[in-house]
Amino acid sequence: MPEENGEFYGKHGEPRKYDANFRGPIANRSCTDIVCCILFVLAVLGYIAVGILAWTQGDPRKVIYPTDSEGQFCGQAGTPLEKKPVLFYFNIMKCASPMVLLEFQCPTTQMCVEKCPDRFLTLINAFKSTEDFSYYKKFCKSGVPDSMKVTQILALGLCPAMLMPSKSFTRRCFPALGQRDGVITVGNNTHFDDGSGKKRDAKDLLDGVKNATVAIEARQVVMKIFEDYTQSWYWILLGLVIAMLTSLLFIVLMRFLAGVMVWVMIALVILVIGYGIFHCYMEYAALEGRPGADVTLQDLGFQTDFTVYLQIRQTWLAFMIILAIVEVIIILILIFLRKRILIAIALIKEGSKAIGAMMCSLFYPLFTFLLLAMVIAYWAVTAVFLSTSNEPVYKVFNESKCEYSRMTCDPANYSKTAMKAQCPDSECLFAFYGGETVYHKYLIGLQFYNVFLFFWCANFVTALGQMTLAGAFASYYWAFNKSEDLPSCPVFSSLGRCLRYHVGTLAFGSLLLSIIQIIRVLLEYLDHKLKGAHNKCTKFLLCCLKCCFWCLEKFIKFLNRNAYIMTAIYGKNFCTSARDAFFLLMRNIIRVAVLDKVTDFLLFLGKLLVVGLVGVFAFFFFSGRVKAFEDTAPHLNYYWVPILTVVIGSYLIAHGFFSVYAMAVDTLFLCFLEDVERNDGSPERPYLMPESLRKLLNKKNKARYAE
Repeated sequence: MPEENGEFYGKHGEPRKYDANFRGPIANRSCTDIVCCILFVLAVLGYIAVGILAWTQGDPRKVIYPTDSEGQFCGQAGTPLEKKPVLFYFNIMKCASPMVLLEFQCPTTQMCVEKCPDRFLTLINAFKSTEDFSYYKKFCKSGVPDSMKVTQILALGLCPAMLMPSKSFTRRCFPALGQRDGVITVGNNTHFDDGSGKKRDAKDLLDGVKNATVAIEARQVVMKIFEDYTQSWYWILLGLVIAMLTSLLFIVLMRFLAGVMVWVMIALVILVIGYGIFHCYMEYAALEGRPGADVTLQDLGFQTDFTVYLQIRQTWLAFMIILAIVEVIIILILIFLRKRILIAIALIKEGSKAIGAMMCSLFYPLFTFLLLAMVIAYWAVTAVFLSTSNEPVYKVFNESKCEYSRMTCDPANYSKTAMKAQCPDSECLFAFYGGETVYHKYLIGLQFYNVFLFFWCANFVTALGQMTLAGAFASYYWAFNKSEDLPSCPVFSSLGRCLRYHVGTLAFGSLLLSIIQIIRVLLEYLDHKLKGAHNKCTKFLLCCLKCCFWCLEKFIKFLNRNAYIMTAIYGKNFCTSARDAFFLLMRNIIRVAVLDKVTDFLLFLGKLLVVGLVGVFAFFFFSGRVKAFEDTAPHLNYYWVPILTVVIGSYLIAHGFFSVYAMAVDTLFLCFLEDVERNDGSPERPYLMPESLRKLLNKKNKARYAE
């Protein structure tokens, strides 16, 4: 098996042969992977059909408005309950039942009211005053006559036995609990009349309120986060604009000062992480001796207010250790790969020249982002409508023992059924949204289809961007005279070739990746469902499977990326392109390991630097650490919300800009490998690689001697 400069032939295929007519991406090509193209089109049409079905059957009001015991929405515009936006519980103490945690519905009558009660009042005492009874009837079912006795009203469940001061919380009335001298109070009292003449402690309400709110505590956090966004959205946008301008500035500077900018990026990344270590140490030292600062994170548990964690020394110690490890790893990598960095810089310089020759490539990620946003929006809307396409389910709730308890019922004629006859105190109340119709039996399958098509479409959009840029940069590399041989509008020409000939290839590659991703989702779902029920062997097996499929997903992404480059150049189908790309890389495995990955690492440092600079600025601004911004910064519940948003957004923006560089470098790298195989530097077969790269690799183009 011949070997030359770390390149292996034989089992990894034969090297490319010299072709005098080859000038980059071929124009004479045909459609590839037609079967997969047809399958993708049919799948998308089916996806549209699922969306239409979900939109016709779904009802988002189910997650927006609270639902009373008759299945009606409180506060919905255009209905009799439009002016009754709040849900009132007849007996909040029944929400203390453990069944509430399973069914998320209190076994008591619930009705829509204009506002929550603001006073203590029992039905018996209300009967003594016309004014009190008139107020009390606002919290009773309609049609309660003044002549009806209290015992009859309670027996028929027309009114609650008592009212107590309550406050609206997520459109639901909950007792206005407080604390005075360490004693639980409701309103201003430590005791209340439960309506039967019996005095109860206010603390008896705690379990009911706790269980009734267990399903909506997360919503309260979400509301606070939403409020923070309303207070800081314009500052977040400003931070993202700064991230975009910073990324663009780095790209422009790299166009002219690629070598200098790479070393500046390396130095700044080391300095920024070093400052992070110093800051964490200062915070850690400042908390020494402060009461409560030595509590461990395990003892503290989960807190919705994340600022609590920043008052713990252990948090800053963990941050400091993580940053120190990252700093050491980066420095060691740079020391061991210092020689290869020079070659990587040469590739980045050539990528800069390619991008400079087609500046529109910098803004192509905006088109990809727009398509991805449309895919994500379609998936999210379809998922919401599918999840709200169930029918209301009513169940029997009762006080005394009843064989029909928790069985489904029909509220329309429940009073005439055998259930009501055998259990006189029972009621048929709304329980949850479900159903057993044929359509509802297929809801899980439709949701699965929605998720799978989301992965497939999202991966297709990403693949389209990769192949488009690959075709444009390949045109640049193989142009003998860059200013004259480069086609006009190379990015749009490449996009046209992709959409005309290679939709099937893009669908094939994205389908393989989507299958791996959906398997990973199913493994995570299975692990979640079996949590606490599976033994150590099963847990170990699941961990191994998740690890294997994670590695497989990374490999498929790498293979797809290079297959798209080969398809963009030669116009062949996915399998052929993947094979050619894989064999080409294997024939140059040493160069791939130490050159291409070094370039990826340097570009990653660039993204890390942009995120670090913008993130540090956002931290000092939103946390109020800089006195100059104390009056300017918004007052927030969680200042980490805008910081995290800016950091994530900055990374996505930087990734969008630097992904163009990454695609340029990967494409030029494959073209460079083929250039080495096709040509030998002779006058008949000169290298097309730039002179700077030829010098680093000791490659020369021999001059033609005059005859």
